[in-house]
Formats: sequence, C-alpha cells, structure tokens
Amino acid sequence: MQVRQYLIRRLALLPLIMLGVSIIVFTLTRFTGSPVGIYATPDMTPDELAALEERYRLDEPIPVQYAYWLWGLLRGDLGWSGVSVAPVTDVIGLKLAATLELALFAALVAIVGGIALGTIAGVRRNKAPDHAARFFSILGASTPTFWFGLLLLIPFYLWLDWFPIGRSTPEIFDTIAHPTGLYTVDSVVSLNPTAMWDSIRHIILPAVVLGFGAMAIIVRMMRSSMVETMSEEYVDAARAKGLPEKLVIKRHARRNALVPTATVIGLSFGFLLQGAVAVELIFRWPGLGQWVTSAILSGDQATIMAYVLITSLIFMLINLTVDIAYAYLDRRVVLGS
Repeated sequence: MQVRQYLIRRLALLPLIMLGVSIIVFTLTRFTGSPVGIYATPDMTPDELAALEERYRLDEPIPVQYAYWLWGLLRGDLGWSGVSVAPVTDVIGLKLAATLELALFAALVAIVGGIALGTIAGVRRNKAPDHAARFFSILGASTPTFWFGLLLLIPFYLWLDWFPIGRSTPEIFDTIAHPTGLYTVDSVVSLNPTAMWDSIRHIILPAVVLGFGAMAIIVRMMRSSMVETMSEEYVDAARAKGLPEKLVIKRHARRNALVPTATVIGLSFGFLLQGAVAVELIFRWPGLGQWVTSAILSGDQATIMAYVLITSLIFMLINLTVDIAYAYLDRRVVLGS
C-alpha cells in the first residue's frame, strides 16, 4: 500500500515536470532560429517561405508557437523529422527500441560484472583481486568510450570478423516479425536460430563498449560499500552464529551494500542512453543517438525536442525505480516519509 501511494504521488508530478522541461527545451531551440528550413526546399522564394512560416504558425510569438506545439503534442503530433523525412511519431518508436535494446544489454554487462567484481574486491580487501578490481575501475572510468570502441573494432571486426557492425544483417532481420522492436527478443520469440545468432553477434561488441565505463563506476561503489558493510556488527553476529561465509556475504553483506549502489546503477542506466550517441556512431547502430546527432547537424528542432523529452521521461522513471529499489533492499527506508 505504501509503495502504491508513493507511486501515485510521484506519477502525478510527472506531467508538471515534463511541462517544465518542454517549455525550457522549446524556448532554447527557438532561440537558435526558425525551423522552417526543415519544411522548405532549396528553390523556394522568400514569399513562399513566408507563406510556409504562416502555415505552421512560425511567424507567431514564441509563447503562441509553444501553445500550438503543445496542442499538437497532446494529440500525438511531435512534428516533422527532416533527417528521417517522416513524422517524428513514426520514427521515434523504432529509434527508441534500438537504443533501449543496446542500453539494456550494456546495463546487463555493467550490473552483473560490476556487482561481481565489487563484491570480490570488498571481501578480499587489499589482496590481489582487490588490486585488480581497482585497476580495472580506474581504467574503465578514464578510458574514452569512442577510443575504446575503435580499439575493439580493429581486432574483432577488421581482423577476425567475429562481430559485425550495425544492428543486424538486413536479409536476416526482414525474415522475422518484430512485435517488440527489440531484435534479440523478437528473434527468441520467433524461434529463429539464425536471427538469434545474428542479433547476438551484432550487439555484443557495442554493449561491452557502452557498459565498460558504467561497470567501472559500479565496481568502485560496490567495493566501497562492501568494505564498509563487512565491518558492521551484524556481519560479525552472523558469523558468530555459525553461518557459512558465502551465506553471510550473500544475505547480510551484499544485500546491504547494494543500497547505495542502487543509485549509481539507476543513474548509470540513464547515462547509458546518452552515452549511446558515440557508440551508435562508431558501430552504425540506428538508434536515438545517431538520429539526434544528424538532427543537431541539420537543425532539425522537432527531432531534438522529441529526443530531450523522451530521455527526460526515462531519467525520471529510472529515479522512481531506484527509490522503490531502496525500499526493497533496506526495510528501514520509508517511502515518502
């Protein structure tokens, strides 16, 4: 009941927060100039451009333009994407699915690897595994994503040809249905081994590159939390009761160490969506990052605003999920108190 009430209160604030985000983004993008160029053709005369601005209400004051844009948003119209030559609503779902798939696999790499290495480092403090984990975390936090991606491309793509670039092989991708938009999930649902292998080969390398930096941060946080937790009295009490060391670590130490680490994990997933920009460009992954990069270079304001709104919404939902995870991991946490 408590979680449900907390969810209702937080979700009720989402429209107000998104309204504030939309006002800021719309105003800033309009200050960069009129988006009429997205709708215009090179051979248009000044009179035709003026008529085009009048048609799309771009000759009105910015508050009036925002009111018309907001009304269109409420009706499911996010404008026209010049880089995709299609309505934004027709494109954003496909791009979001591609980026979300990449971010989920990168998060899986970061979370599983980060928690495992951080736990080992915390339990074996100041020993060889701890030193190795700290070296890894420093390396991961200081290595630029684009450089690491290019470094892995040379042996695994150019020399060995183990992991191709792109999201899929088009001929294989088109042989299955895509109800979820996630290629890996759709290949499993379709029970197509060829598509499964194709999806795995394409996603492994970009997921590792994207998740490497986040995993390093999780390792450092998990290691620090484990060191602190292992010195607590309740851990000593569990050992005094005769519990096996593995059970003490799993039930008592690691669970409590995950409480502060949950915040880092949640924020890391949000930043994975943004960090996917460089990875998508390097690996030719057709997601939000590659889409918004093209939009920025061409001044496609409708695409830029849609990207900011969707990523802002994802960040807020992630923070909400992290708060609920706090209450699950630590029963002392009272949501909304």
